[in-house]
Amino acid sequence: MESLSELIREPAMQRGQSAKRKCILEAATAVFVREGVAGASIDLIAAEAGVSRQTVYNHIGDKEKLFVAVVADVSARSSYRLIQTIGTFPDHPVNLEEDLIEFAMRLCSNCMCDADAVALRTLIEKEGPRYPELFETWKQYGPGSNWPAIAGRFAKLAHQGYLEIEDPDLAARQFMALVNADLPTAREPGQEPNGAEIRKAASNAVRTFLRAFGKR
Repeated sequence: MESLSELIREPAMQRGQSAKRKCILEAATAVFVREGVAGASIDLIAAEAGVSRQTVYNHIGDKEKLFVAVVADVSARSSYRLIQTIGTFPDHPVNLEEDLIEFAMRLCSNCMCDADAVALRTLIEKEGPRYPELFETWKQYGPGSNWPAIAGRFAKLAHQGYLEIEDPDLAARQFMALVNADLPTAREPGQEPNGAEIRKAASNAVRTFLRAFGKR
């Protein structure tokens, strides 16, 4: 088997990706999240997708390649959404606290609590010991690779005098950790936090963050 990092270089979100391939990947994601790689089978995935096992082989390959394709597909979508969300960062805030809360809420809804994020987190937890390169691949190709962009936004706010930050990378990591800290932990695909839970987590995170990094 080729390494996960080698196989994942083939983009999963190719333009013109067939509807059948998309259906197979969605079914495989659900099965891998539910059963783990060891408990999954091509027959089970084919049945969930409503196709034949030969169709799965023709479009993607064996179970190992299918697992890699699922990780690549989920990571690519998550990364794209994070890039889009980072683009809404309040570079010129009118109300710093409220604007950061709204941004944190978008991070939660689009990047941290959506079905792809939950699926990816579950796969990492279940398959990390068997595929130790999985998390490293996610950092390289998935949302983790884009977190430094948030650090750059905080550095800009500090330069403009809104914040007092010596280490923007540290500030970004702590911001993300604070946002995640109050989110409900018992989450499964299809069970995303509601708006009130997301606002509470975002508000607590931003207020704590500003006590540490806000202008004195």
